[in-house]
Amino acid sequence: MKHTRRHVFAAAISLAAACATGLAWADSYPSKPITLVVAYPAGGDTDALARLFAEKLSTRVGQPVVVDNRPGASGIIGSAYVSKAAPDGYTLLLAPSTFSIAQLVLKTNGSSGYDVLNGFTPIVQTGSQPLFLVAAGGSGFASVKDAVAAAKDGKSLSYASPGSGSPMHILGEMFARTSGASLSHVPYKGVAPAVNDVLGGHVPVTFITLGPVAPYFANGKMRPLAVASAQRSPLAPNVPTLAELGYKDVEVAAWNGLWGPRNLPPEIVKMLNGHFNEILKMPDIAARMAVLGTTPVGGGADVLGKTNAADYTRFGKVIKELGIQAD
Repeated sequence: MKHTRRHVFAAAISLAAACATGLAWADSYPSKPITLVVAYPAGGDTDALARLFAEKLSTRVGQPVVVDNRPGASGIIGSAYVSKAAPDGYTLLLAPSTFSIAQLVLKTNGSSGYDVLNGFTPIVQTGSQPLFLVAAGGSGFASVKDAVAAAKDGKSLSYASPGSGSPMHILGEMFARTSGASLSHVPYKGVAPAVNDVLGGHVPVTFITLGPVAPYFANGKMRPLAVASAQRSPLAPNVPTLAELGYKDVEVAAWNGLWGPRNLPPEIVKMLNGHFNEILKMPDIAARMAVLGTTPVGGGADVLGKTNAADYTRFGKVIKELGIQAD
């Protein structure tokens, strides 16, 4: 009996010591710079949001927060890099919703990909973004009807997206099915190059978030034709929904969120989640996010986890039904 009690007592002391060490470690976090990975080139809306958040987070935690662009394979390369990082809170990922579905379109093996549902620790959903069908000013399209008519006039109409497997790619294929239009997907390595080619007249239309294209509406270089949300977006209230125009069941929205590697300590998750929820309430952040076509979300880490799982399930079915593959 004494022997057993001695072991129980020793185990209790060891557990208490481990907890104390863990708490002390969490209390000292962060003690060095934090890397915020963006799996896309500089210049896109995810990159712009990352730099906005990095500046605010750095001020709050007293350490530099450095944005590290690791583009390639529709975000898979940068995301996989973070999935293999140490779960110590010093390597984080700000990802758009392409994170959930890219690997369903671009087939990867175990070494080059990541586990969408179990390979990361969700921290916070930072924002949501409606998706728009936008035409180049020189395309001659003043409405969705114009674009569909062109795509049915014996030739395929090309559309740009930020990459294969992106929500924009999925939306384009869903719209093609519903409208009966013949659309040809032209994937780019991020938002910025896709927008540049539409501006240059190389591709007539794009499915895109609002932020990167809104500055070109006033001068006529680009024209919003429709939004793919259930209701009109308060960011562009004069733009009709696809449903209003008769294209049903074509509702796709984008989002972005902060992730850490799998097994990120709960104390770190709680700390970062708290900081970001406060950051997202700042008036200057909300104003800047609106310019980027993004509405702040926040909430608990579970909000991001559930959003990711729902997209993976829903769009997994759509991708299989439509036979969507990388171009």
